Amino acid sequence: MRNAQTKALARPDHRALTLGLGLATGLVLALTPLAAKGETTVSHGYSNFGELKYGPDFKHLDYVNPDAPKGGEFSTWAQGTFDSFNLFTRKGTTVTMSTMGYERILVSTADDPYGSYCFLCTTMEYPDDLSWVIFNLRDDVRFWDGSSLTAEDIAFSHNLFVEQGIAEYRNIIGTVVAGVEVIGPLQVKYTFADDAPMRDRIGFAGNSLALSRAWFEETGTRIDERSDGLFMATGPYKLGDFEYGRNVSYVRDPNYWGAEHPLSVGQNNFDKISAIYFADGTAAMEGFKAGTYTFRTENSSQIWAEDYDFPNLRDGHAIKAEFPDGTVGTAQSFIFNLDKPEWQDPKVREALRLMFNFEWSNDALFRGLYSRVDSFWPGIDLGASGTPSEGEVTILSPLVEQGLLPESILSDAAVMPPVHDAKENQPSRKFYRQANKLLEEAGWEIGSSGFLEKDGQRLSAVFLAYSPSFDRVINPLVENLKQLGVDAELDRVDIPQYIERTRSGDFDLVTHSIGMGFEPGTNLEQWFHSKTADDSSRNLMRLRDPAVDALLPIVAQSETLDELRTSTNALDRVLRHIGFTIPQWYKNKHTVAFYDIFGHPENLPPLSLGQLSFWWIDAEKEAALKEAGVLK
Repeated sequence: MRNAQTKALARPDHRALTLGLGLATGLVLALTPLAAKGETTVSHGYSNFGELKYGPDFKHLDYVNPDAPKGGEFSTWAQGTFDSFNLFTRKGTTVTMSTMGYERILVSTADDPYGSYCFLCTTMEYPDDLSWVIFNLRDDVRFWDGSSLTAEDIAFSHNLFVEQGIAEYRNIIGTVVAGVEVIGPLQVKYTFADDAPMRDRIGFAGNSLALSRAWFEETGTRIDERSDGLFMATGPYKLGDFEYGRNVSYVRDPNYWGAEHPLSVGQNNFDKISAIYFADGTAAMEGFKAGTYTFRTENSSQIWAEDYDFPNLRDGHAIKAEFPDGTVGTAQSFIFNLDKPEWQDPKVREALRLMFNFEWSNDALFRGLYSRVDSFWPGIDLGASGTPSEGEVTILSPLVEQGLLPESILSDAAVMPPVHDAKENQPSRKFYRQANKLLEEAGWEIGSSGFLEKDGQRLSAVFLAYSPSFDRVINPLVENLKQLGVDAELDRVDIPQYIERTRSGDFDLVTHSIGMGFEPGTNLEQWFHSKTADDSSRNLMRLRDPAVDALLPIVAQSETLDELRTSTNALDRVLRHIGFTIPQWYKNKHTVAFYDIFGHPENLPPLSLGQLSFWWIDAEKEAALKEAGVLK
């Protein structure tokens, strides 16, 4: 339940709604303070569930070092190439860390999963019915060119994304925000649609970007085109030197307006943040060993297990470490392109799913580092388990009555991935028999070619990928599918081709990282709603399912944690029943390596490793490693 406060800066609330790419790019409106029925809350933050962790007078976040030194360079790596700095369009290949300099009205913290706090504002005002919210902006916020942020900039930014933003954002924003108006130089008001989910309202508005209206009007820049630089913004880091496809750097603005803000104290500690581009992970690892860059997040279990034995590590110059990760696990999976006729049959999808031996992969390839993805919310209670609860049955029964779901969904246990023998990659005879039966029921038979055929067409499955590190995962699955009679192959392309083909739907199967949050809401439409299937950076599987479309607003309209848990369990159960994925793996830890020049708080928060925000450089250690020739 929301906590309503009626005294200025009393006990406020905010919700940490995690918006998707399009949503996260422009939720800004303008306002007019209207008298509302009932009391009006004035607060420094907002939460849909319970109390905010931080009161209005906090000095800094609990998990930062308020005395962290400033200076030095954080350097990391990126794969492939880039030709644009604009993340908010689907044109071009965007540079890494491209949102580095952008700021929003409200921000969340790494130790309060449901709270958000005024950052560009001093306070917010809203009525009991949440029909609108007014943000009272700070008077000291400055763009990089020294000009002041005003409510006009916020309103302009919102309208910019409404007019030029990607389709998946524009398809959703109008269902939440009804209007925006500037009611004063530093006051902007968002008015919400009558049927907009309560939990989404303030989060959508507060997630608005702050971009310079004057700069856009002067330059004629559009956000639906590739860009040769960052848009004029207010953040702590500006674009530094770069060379297309090779490297990029961001430098700390010495005149950054927010350096003493309580939410900034102990953060933004590096003078420079840079990334070097490598063609593949192997070359990048060699660069790290040689001291070409100083920090890497390790995503390859093979490299983690086998390659971290080199002189700089043995000599103590570099550190290999694991840190807990308390965020929602990412449901990384192979996804089927549901626009392809052969993948529209759930029996065919299930047959292929039976051929992926995670247990062997985890044991033989990943050194036991991962857990199996068994839900779209792995590792937390928003994922469905067992048979449906009474509350889930209440939600799902009308969909069964309408013929949108089978009656079995009300009594069967939630779909789980198959459990294989880890001793060998090839599935057991039991799984082959099950898969053969499913394919036979779907009308596929072995033809003269030796592959499965139906109506003169061969059943082929092409796995689209760009990273050589995935060859060792995909090729064993390809062999299993060939044994089944599927004409399977790996098609590895460069990153620009990969991006273009996933955007245009020119693939059979591709790996997709499906990332959910603790408080799912309207943002789920970007992932799963029919209206985003034709053009989405998230609904790459092109899912169009009326039962899912009906469940999404039920999740978004859930107001208590119990309601949210039940409705999300029901949605997760249905998504797994549809079966448009071959679930892969996730891990609940950060696996990182870095040169011994960094400091970080002793007690890291659960929701962020924070290497770019609240770590810092030990200047003496950095100088010593440079003098010794360890770092380039």
